[in-house]
Amino acid sequence: MAGRGTPATALLEKQRVPHTLHSYDHDPRHESYGLEAAQALGVEPGRVFKTLVTEVDGALVVGVVPVTGQLDLKALAAAAGGKKAKLAEVAAAERATGYVAGGISPLGQRKRLPVVLDASARDFATVFCSAGRRGLEVELAPSDLARLTGAVVAPISA
Repeated sequence: MAGRGTPATALLEKQRVPHTLHSYDHDPRHESYGLEAAQALGVEPGRVFKTLVTEVDGALVVGVVPVTGQLDLKALAAAAGGKKAKLAEVAAAERATGYVAGGISPLGQRKRLPVVLDASARDFATVFCSAGRRGLEVELAPSDLARLTGAVVAPISA
């Protein structure tokens, strides 16, 4: 897969984590990056996870939830040991992660942020998340995703 590397794919290779990359032609007019990925790859949308950068009590925290649901900000704050959560500004999310919105991966971020992975990920042998670029998804075991990101696994999807 030469020429397609991202910090996320580099981390997976370095750690020798079994994974599969899936690419598709991203349509900039599509309203939901995650649902677009599920449709393009022919995958059940509940297995495709979106990466949302939030602020919990003023500190950046990443929530990883199925594209079919919404992030429960109260549940995320509680799982992260905080009181109040809100979505982070796009510029702050891009600056901290090193990725562009719509292509933010929970893996290989510029600044390692705390991650909370929705508990529904455990329902699947493998899940999909952004590999660090729009139109590029990585499929891996949820246990590997949690381990590589140091994620807390909790029910954070509404």
